[in-house]
Amino acid sequence: MNYKLIKDTHDLLERFETENNIKNDFETTVEGFKSWIVANNTNTIVEPNWEGKENGRSAESVINTLIVHMNRYAKSYSKSAIFGSEFSTQEDFIFLINLKAFGEMSKMDLIKKNVQEKPSGMQIINRLITQGWVEQRNSKVDKRSKVISITQSGLLALENQMDKIRQATSIVTGNLLHHEKMELIRLLNKLDDFHQPIYDKNIDAENLLSEVLKDKQ
Repeated sequence: MNYKLIKDTHDLLERFETENNIKNDFETTVEGFKSWIVANNTNTIVEPNWEGKENGRSAESVINTLIVHMNRYAKSYSKSAIFGSEFSTQEDFIFLINLKAFGEMSKMDLIKKNVQEKPSGMQIINRLITQGWVEQRNSKVDKRSKVISITQSGLLALENQMDKIRQATSIVTGNLLHHEKMELIRLLNKLDDFHQPIYDKNIDAENLLSEVLKDKQ
């Protein structure tokens, strides 16, 4: 009998229980223990199965599809969160949340922060101004431009809806454990860091793919 292996396994189980009692990230089961081992071993890569894999469907195809699906799921929960309120779309409260969090900014800065096209972004901002939730004034830095900020009325509108908005955002993350959420944030930030500079170049649709592929070569 390999007593060293038994002792090492026992020590590993003790470490798992100690850490999990503090963070409670994993279920106290064999599966939870296995997930903890994987999470603590960055050299371990477990390749999942996906629909169409056996027929050559690529990982990139699956990732794109799942991102689209997640966007649609999130929108459906957002619609429920604002149902019966004065908000017209989820973009309305997202714009307000950004103004509350980051303070006044130019219209284009707000539109870019939300990765919106200018025409649709301006429609959202104009709707918020009409509602009295956002106000605009001349910039202190550049008198030729205007900056916008959230009003007390806008803050109140957000506050009245925040409980449901928080519920919606909580549901979107589903049954992910804390360490899985942290890893997902890291990966999404990595993707965002890749795409944001490309988006900021405002390359026209006709040339976008060829320009990005050229830069990747």
